[in-house]
Amino acid sequence: MDFTPTEAQAEAHDLAARIFADLATHERLRAAGTGSDPELWKALTVAGLVAAVEELGLLGLVLLLEEQGRTTAQVPFAASCVYGQLAIAGHGTSEQRERLLPGIGDGSLVVAGAFPAQQGVRPSGRGGLTGTVPVVPWLRDATHVLLADAGRRLWLVPLGEGAGIEETELTAPWSAGRLTLHEAPAEPLGTGPGAGPDPTAYADILATARTAFAGLQAGVCAGSLARAVAHTNAREQFGRPLATRQAVQLRAADAHMDTEAIRVTAYEAAWRRDAGLPYATHALTTAWWASEAGQRVVHTGQHLHGGAGADVEHPVHRHFLWGRQLDAYLGSGGEVLQELGELIASGD
Repeated sequence: MDFTPTEAQAEAHDLAARIFADLATHERLRAAGTGSDPELWKALTVAGLVAAVEELGLLGLVLLLEEQGRTTAQVPFAASCVYGQLAIAGHGTSEQRERLLPGIGDGSLVVAGAFPAQQGVRPSGRGGLTGTVPVVPWLRDATHVLLADAGRRLWLVPLGEGAGIEETELTAPWSAGRLTLHEAPAEPLGTGPGAGPDPTAYADILATARTAFAGLQAGVCAGSLARAVAHTNAREQFGRPLATRQAVQLRAADAHMDTEAIRVTAYEAAWRRDAGLPYATHALTTAWWASEAGQRVVHTGQHLHGGAGADVEHPVHRHFLWGRQLDAYLGSGGEVLQELGELIASGD
């Protein structure tokens, strides 16, 4: 294994870090409320970072998402790259790639993901989709939704006729919505009308999403811990910085090791996908670390801030909200651990 970024990945990472640091400030995030930041989204797409993901691969995307997580930047970057750029590039037809990828790359098209498989959505007899998806992150920013129906068939649904959106709130401010479909027009991803489900495509996209959002969680945790370190070095008690206390150092050290575990397992799963190696168990492993260790780290970050950490207006509180949301998104720790055990037991 070699997780050393390529020159292109390193350059994209440095550019993303600068853009997120410059534009995802506490003041701008507070002003955005539960919505997204259109100026930041435009800056990312103009810089070519969304379009570059197809070339950078999943490992490159994980590196970029770490920077988004570090600043808790409110843009649909993770969703549109995973469910749009990588999903269509990897499993769409040549016609779908030619028609959709340029728009996704320049930001004029935004793809949200209704994953895992939605048991309440099924194809209707008239060729559309009918059903309800209770929560779709970044739906209010999207022009399309990549949806896995009850049979794990993959559909691209343009938001318009037959697709109703109702605003809803999550723990994290992810511009989420409730999606109601009534004979909504939809096209199969990579297959023709009447084709059966492609379990390989569904499994790959779900594993890709779990790996990418684990990378996002690594950034959220790193940002939370960095804030906690800065606070405990600046805050004094009895004439000494809090950071000199052994109990504080041990909590911070444990949080650092948890963050590194999330990061390295995400890197491994992403590297294996890019190398064309089996990575299903590795994606579940990093999802487990992102869930279990992630919630420990953001709790530690908030705890080490003392009373300030309980202030919902404090920047560290956003890391707490994001960490808790990512803890449950695409499967909580217990769920993915059971899935991992079943996969290992099956020998698949």
